[in-house]
Amino acid sequence: MAQDPETKSRIWNHHPDLPIPVSPILSWPPQPLAWLKWISAYWLTLSAVTVELALAVVVYTWFQPSWDEMQVLALGWAAQIWLRNLILLLLVAGGLHVWFITLKGQGHSLKFDARDQTRHNGHFTFRNQVADNMFWSIASSLSFWTLYEIGYFWAAANGYAPRISAVEHPVWFVLWLVLIPIWSSFHFYWAHRLLHWPPLYKLAHSLHHRNINIGPWAGISMHPVEGALYFSTLLVHFVVPSHPIHFLFHGYVNGLNPCVSHSGFEGVVARNRKRLNTGDFFHQLHHRYFECNYGTAEMPWDVIFGSFHDGSEEATRATRERKKQMYT
Repeated sequence: MAQDPETKSRIWNHHPDLPIPVSPILSWPPQPLAWLKWISAYWLTLSAVTVELALAVVVYTWFQPSWDEMQVLALGWAAQIWLRNLILLLLVAGGLHVWFITLKGQGHSLKFDARDQTRHNGHFTFRNQVADNMFWSIASSLSFWTLYEIGYFWAAANGYAPRISAVEHPVWFVLWLVLIPIWSSFHFYWAHRLLHWPPLYKLAHSLHHRNINIGPWAGISMHPVEGALYFSTLLVHFVVPSHPIHFLFHGYVNGLNPCVSHSGFEGVVARNRKRLNTGDFFHQLHHRYFECNYGTAEMPWDVIFGSFHDGSEEATRATRERKKQMYT
C-alpha cells in the first residue's frame, strides 16, 4: 500500500494519483467508452451506492409502515422512521469510526490527513470534535432527513405525491435510480455554493467547516439551516413520479454516503488489501482549502464553473488566489 515517495505530496499522509480525475459524463467531444467505464465502476462493484440501494430495498420490504397507517400523521410510524434512520446512521458512521479511529484497525494506511480527531478544542461543541459531530448529525441533519421522509410517505399515501410501480414502469424505475446520484450532485453543488455566501457561511456552514481534518461523523454534521437546505434535494420526489425505494435510496445517498466520503481514509484495508472504497479526496481538498470542489467527483460541475482543485500545487495556488479575490 506504500506510495512512491517521489510523487507523494508533502501535505498529505496519503493521496490518490494526482491530478485527480472527474467523471467524463459531460466531456466534449463525448467519450462514450469512458462514460460506460465510469458508470460500470460506479454501479457494478461493491460500493457505497450499491450498498445504499440494497439497504433501500431491504428497508422498504421489511421495515416500512403500511400505506393505510401512513395516511394519518401519527407519532408511532413517524418515530419508527426516525429510529430506523438513526440505526442506519449509527451503523455506518459509528461502524467506520470504530474501525478507523477507535480501534485504528488499519493504522494510518490510506489515511489522507495524519492528524487525529480533535479534543479539548473550544471551536467544537462539548470541546470535542467527535461529540460535536455526533450531536449535530443526530439533532439537526437526521431530524430534517426524517421530516422530509415522513412528509413524502404521508403525501404519497394520500395521493399528493406521484407514486409509480416498478412492475408497470420498469424503464423509468431503473433510469431514475441512475439519475438520483446525478440530481443529488447537481443540487449539492448549488446548495453548497449558496452556503459559501459569507452571511450564510457565518450563520450555518461554518459549523460543518469546523472539520478541517474530517472523520465519519463529520459527514452530515450541519447547522439546522444547512440541514434543511441540504436535504431539500428530496423534495424532487413530491413532483417527479417515484417508487418509495427511489426516495429511500435518495435519502441514503445524502444521509449515509457523506459518512463514507468523509471517513478520511481512501478505503478499508483488510489483509493488506483495499476491500472497499471510502474517503473522497476530492471533498477532502474542499475541507482543507474551502473555496474549491463544492460539488462531487461524480459530476464535473466544478470543472465547468471554474472551482475544481485537482490536488496539484498549481491548483492550490489558484484556489488561494481566488479566495483572496472573494474576500477582498
